[in-house]
Amino acid sequence: MIIREKYLNKVKPFIQKPIIKVFTGQRRVGKSYIMRQTIQQIEKKDKRGKIIYINKENVEFNSIATSTDLLEYISQHSTKGIRNYIFIDEIQEIKDFEKGMRSLLLNPAYDLYCTGSNANMLSGELSTLLSGRYIEIPVYSLSYPEFLIFHGLKNQEASMKKYLKYGGMPFLKHLELKDEIVYDYLKGILSSVMFRDVILRNEIRNSAFLENLIEFLADNTGQLFSARKISEYLKSQRIQITTAQIIKYIHYLTSSFLINKVQRQDIVGKKIFEIGEKYYFEDVGIRNTISNYKQTDIGKIIENVVYKHLKYNNFEVRVGQTGPYEIDFVAEKQGEKLYIQTCYLLHDQATIDREFGNLERIKDNYPKMVISMDQFTGNTFNGIQHLQLRDFLSMEL
Repeated sequence: MIIREKYLNKVKPFIQKPIIKVFTGQRRVGKSYIMRQTIQQIEKKDKRGKIIYINKENVEFNSIATSTDLLEYISQHSTKGIRNYIFIDEIQEIKDFEKGMRSLLLNPAYDLYCTGSNANMLSGELSTLLSGRYIEIPVYSLSYPEFLIFHGLKNQEASMKKYLKYGGMPFLKHLELKDEIVYDYLKGILSSVMFRDVILRNEIRNSAFLENLIEFLADNTGQLFSARKISEYLKSQRIQITTAQIIKYIHYLTSSFLINKVQRQDIVGKKIFEIGEKYYFEDVGIRNTISNYKQTDIGKIIENVVYKHLKYNNFEVRVGQTGPYEIDFVAEKQGEKLYIQTCYLLHDQATIDREFGNLERIKDNYPKMVISMDQFTGNTFNGIQHLQLRDFLSMEL
């Protein structure tokens, strides 16, 4: 089992603390393995502790359907006089689980951990009932450095191209990195997420439209558009769907962590625009499974992996707007900002002027960088840094 240190370091300060540790993320990104690695840490730390593990993907635990069932099961399997460590995989499958977790949290003998594949589980009643009593630890598919470790690859151009093509789903380490093998596996993950976390959970009847929508988002990764524009495009394809329905279906997709919505922000006034946003995939391999991996899409793919790397490094990310000019990413963390433009190649003066020029229009002193696949003489342009994509993806930010 390869240790994913970044996530273990996030959870370690909260072990044996009266707070619920919630690992969230798309299915198959490795939440369960990180939870098992946490169990290993606990077993080293507390030799007497009791581990209670519930996996709602296993039919063995089908009888735990409600919060009452959960409390009864834990009561039957816990041991008095020692600390009991409760681990629940895919907790959103248990009805009213938040009520059960609140009850368990009252008992100092319990240390609570869970995973979830639906963003809505941390909204509404859960946040009301457990306000301030849980910590969310988002889990992502592999970063580029993790990809190299998992696959035993050197940090070179060929390795990065594999990452851009196949993405970072952890199980790929067990498979040969060939198109027909990788994409068959990724199609299976996509089908599982779409059926279990989108269609079944939200009782969707128009699954054909959902497939058209996800294909549209894959084809237009990183493009600014609104639900109205999507509706107009679909009408041109003779698909009748209301704007309200599109907004609802996109919400379902973002709630499953399959895609991420990025809003626009006015850089000067800091206003968040309600219309016009971008969408990126949690895993670029799944995006390439939907839209096919082709050279003409390399700019979209680069933008997607840059976005993913910023999120992996705990940045809040928005699209920047300064007058009529767009900044690909405004990334914020702990009160600091980073402005980023991405492109495939800085192959002509017009491209150089556009990418660096948009950043030059920003008058504050936060770091600014342009990221591309190629070398750039001097590494800066009027003080704005240039980084090769591979160097950027290898950085801890």
